[in-house]
Amino acid sequence: MARPSILSPLNAIKYLFRKPKTLRYPFELKEPARRYRGFHLNDWESCTGCGNCADICPNDAIRMVEHPEIEPGPGEKNERPELDYGRCCFCGLCVDICPPGSLRLSRDYFHIHFDTKTFVFTPRDEKTDEKTYLPDGQYSVLKASLGHRKRDYQGFDSDLRFALFEPERVEMPQVPPDERKTSFIEQVIGYDREQAIREAERCLECALCEEACPAHLKISDYIRAIYEDQPAESLRTIFQDNPIPSICGRICMKHCEDACSLRFRGEPLAIRWLKRFVCDSIGDYRNALEQQPGEPTGKRIAVVGAGPSGVSLAYFLRLIGHDVAVFDEREAGGGIIRTGPPRYRLPAESIEKDVENIASLGVDFRYNTRVGREVSFQDLMESFDAVFLGIGCTVSRSTRVENADRCALALSFLERNKTDEMTQVTSDVIVIGGGNVAMDVAREALRLQHAQHPGEPARVQTVSLEDWEEMPATEEEIEEACEEGILFNPGWGPKKVLLDDQGNVRGLLCMKVRSVFDENGRFAPTFYDDQEMVLEGTMIIEAIGQGPDFSFLPEPLREQLEFTPARKVRVDENGMTSIPGVFAGGDIVNTNMDAVTAIADAKLAAQGIDRWVRGRS
Repeated sequence: MARPSILSPLNAIKYLFRKPKTLRYPFELKEPARRYRGFHLNDWESCTGCGNCADICPNDAIRMVEHPEIEPGPGEKNERPELDYGRCCFCGLCVDICPPGSLRLSRDYFHIHFDTKTFVFTPRDEKTDEKTYLPDGQYSVLKASLGHRKRDYQGFDSDLRFALFEPERVEMPQVPPDERKTSFIEQVIGYDREQAIREAERCLECALCEEACPAHLKISDYIRAIYEDQPAESLRTIFQDNPIPSICGRICMKHCEDACSLRFRGEPLAIRWLKRFVCDSIGDYRNALEQQPGEPTGKRIAVVGAGPSGVSLAYFLRLIGHDVAVFDEREAGGGIIRTGPPRYRLPAESIEKDVENIASLGVDFRYNTRVGREVSFQDLMESFDAVFLGIGCTVSRSTRVENADRCALALSFLERNKTDEMTQVTSDVIVIGGGNVAMDVAREALRLQHAQHPGEPARVQTVSLEDWEEMPATEEEIEEACEEGILFNPGWGPKKVLLDDQGNVRGLLCMKVRSVFDENGRFAPTFYDDQEMVLEGTMIIEAIGQGPDFSFLPEPLREQLEFTPARKVRVDENGMTSIPGVFAGGDIVNTNMDAVTAIADAKLAAQGIDRWVRGRS
C-alpha cells in the first residue's frame, strides 16, 4: 500500500475557489420529497373539534384547546388541536384518523426561534391564514410559513384507502321497494348480532353526536356496549335518558347521525338502527333493567296526553317517586305516533313494548278519557300537585282553497288505517304537501291502492309549494317514496279542487310558485299568475301540517296561556307555562316536532315539576 504524499493536504486549496454547497435555509430553499412529513396544517372551516387526533396520538403531543371566538354549530365543538413538537414524531396517525380530513402534514419542517414556547402552537391552514397561534393566545408569523412562500408545500394527508376508520356503514337489510309497496310489513328488517357489532366498531367515540342530540343521550357508551357484545348493558345505558327506545329506534329524526364525524368522508354511524337492534335483542325490558320506582313522595302529577313527551315524563317522575296519572282519549298509549306513522315504519308492537314497561313502574294510564269531556281540566288542577300538557299537534290543517272540503285530511286518514278499517282510496291519488307526513300519506295510499285495486295501475303523486331543495321531508323519506314509484310535483301550489258534473273530484288546479318565504324568512308564498297546471286525480289528501287542540282548557286559562312568535307554548327554564303549576312539552312547545326532542322536554319538565311540588310542601 502506497504511502500518502506529504503534499496531500495542499489538495484542499483547490476548494477555496469553488462555490460552497452548504444548505443555507431559509435563505435558499431545498425541495423536500413529495410525501415528506413536516408541520401540521388544519383547515379550521372543516375541523369540527372532535378530538380524535388527540385521542390517537401515541406521544400525547396533541391537546384540544377551546377558542371562544368560534361559534360551533350542531355537532361541533369550539376546540382545535394544539401541537407540541417536542413530543411529535410525525407518524401521521392524527391525519389518518381525522374524519373531516381537515388535518394534514405540510412539507415545511424548519422552524428557527429562540423561544421554546413557539414549538407548541395551534396550526391553521396557511393557505388562508399565516398566523400560528401560541399557547398564550398570541401568535407568531414563522419565517418558514407556507403563506410566505406561495408554493405547493402539501405533504402527507389522509387516503381513505388506508384510513384508520371504516367510511362505509354496514348496509341495513330492508324489504325491496317492489315487495314492500304491496303490503304493510315492516320495511326495515334490522341488523343481526354480527352486523350490529361490525357497525358499532366504526364509532370513533368523539361524542359529537351527543352534543347534537336534543336529549343528549349517552350514545358513545351504549354503542361501545354493542361492540363489546353486551346488549343488556347497552339497553341500561339507553334507559338512563330514553324511556321509549323501541320507538326512537324506528322513527327518530336522528340529529345524532347528522352530526356524526364519519359523515364528512363516508356515511354516518347507523345510530338509530343500532338502538333498534338493542331493543329488539332484549325480549323483556323489566328483567334486563331491574328498575324500581323511587321512594314515594306523596305528590301526584297529572299528564294530559300519552304521546312521547307524556309517557317519558311519567317515566322520569316515577323514578323520582311521584305518583303519575296519564289521561288520553285513545284506547292505548303512544299518542300521535300510535295513529300517525304507518305500520310499515312503526308497528304497534314496538309502541306497546315501550309503554308497557313504563306502566310496569306503577304509572296509572287512564285511556279512553278525554280531558274536557270525561274529566275537566279544573278538576285536574285541584286534585293534583302539578299538570303536564303533552297533547301534541293532532289537528290537520287545510289549504282552504275552493272545494277543499272535498279533500281528506292527513291525520284522520293515517289514524283510520292504523286503528279502524282501511280507508277506501281510488286508483289515482293526489297528496298536497312536501313534509314527512305527506310522504307517509302518499306511501300509505300506494299500499292501499295495491290492496284495494289489484291488477289496476296505481298512481300517487304529490304537489308541494317547496321545490326539491326546500322540501321539508327528510332525504331518506323522499328517496324511499321515489323508489316505490311516488310521483313528485315540487314548486307548485294548489289553487282549486276540480269537480266533474256529478260533483266528484277529478283533479287539482295548481299555480307555479314564485317564492315560499318573504325576505324576512316568513311563510308568505307568491305565485306566477300566468303559469298553471292541472293534476288529474280522483282523490285528494291534504298533508300541509298540523296544530294543537286547546279546546279542553277553560276559556280563562286559554287566554292566560302565552305563545312564542312561532305559535308554540311558551315555557320557562323549568318547563312551566304561564299558568302556575302547569307544565308543557313535546310538539306544542318545540319546533323540531319529533320524539327525541319530546324526551328532552320531558327530562326538563320532570326536574322542574320535582322542584315545584317539593317547594309547595
